[in-house]
Order: sequence, then structure tokens, then C-alpha cells
Amino acid sequence: MKRIQIGDMIPEFSLYDQHGSIFNINSVIGRKKLVIFFYPQDGSLNCTREACYFRDLSDVFDEADAVVIGISGQSVESHKEFADKNRLNYILLSDTGNSVRKLFGVPGKIFGLIPGRVTYVADRSARVVYVFESQKEVQRHADEALKICLLLKKTG
Repeated sequence: MKRIQIGDMIPEFSLYDQHGSIFNINSVIGRKKLVIFFYPQDGSLNCTREACYFRDLSDVFDEADAVVIGISGQSVESHKEFADKNRLNYILLSDTGNSVRKLFGVPGKIFGLIPGRVTYVADRSARVVYVFESQKEVQRHADEALKICLLLKKTG
């Protein structure tokens, strides 16, 4: 399986969001920087910490002209409940068949148990400029993504 790396383009995809609407990545390409984070599971301790930290930094991501998108394999209903419970104010996409996870080359299951946790940052043209992968440093995903988005803002 080929993994998306720095310099690659974000592939085209569409998935259902937490509201049951189809989200097409082309709707934001060319308009915003992209922060796409793949996480293992709605409601788990580390995923909740990661998701809430992205939420807490949402104003700064907005100032950096970036859209944050979380993707995992749970259902639309699970995402809605997770987003409502934690007041998540960004897009959560339901990748129930893991087709987009596979498209990006995100590890399916680490040690056969936990789906991989990877964050991608892409510029407005959808070219990947940064990739961060860590199961344990969950808040660092948002910190690293924000740092890169702010650097992109300074350099144009």
C-alpha cells in the first residue's frame, strides 16, 4: 500500500459527515489549507483528547485559514454523538469501509488492534507539506499541524 507523503497531492474523496451530508474534499481545495487527521475511534480516551484539543485550537486554525477534518471508521451516528458530546466544531467523516484510510496509506491496525493515527497538512493546492504519525502523542498532532499552517500563512 502506497502511503501519502510530503509532496504528494491529497487524493479526491467523498464521505458522509457527522450530519449525514456528503462531504467532497474538492469543496475546500483551492480555498483553504487542509488539516486531515485520521484517528482510531470515537469516544476512546486518547481520541477524545486529540479531538477536543483540535476543537480548543479551532480559532487559531481559522485565523491560519485552515479547515480541520477528522476521519475514522465509525458510523455517521457515532460521529454525531461524539461531536455533540464534545462540542466538536469541525468536520468528522465516516470512513466505515476504510476506503479513504487505504487511499492515504494510513496503517489499518497497529499490532492488529488499533487503527493508525496520522495527521496530514496540505497547502491550498492540496499538496501535502507535512505528515505526523504518533499513537501516543495525541495533542502533538494539533500542535504540529497548527505550527505548519501558521508557517504557510507567513510564506503565502
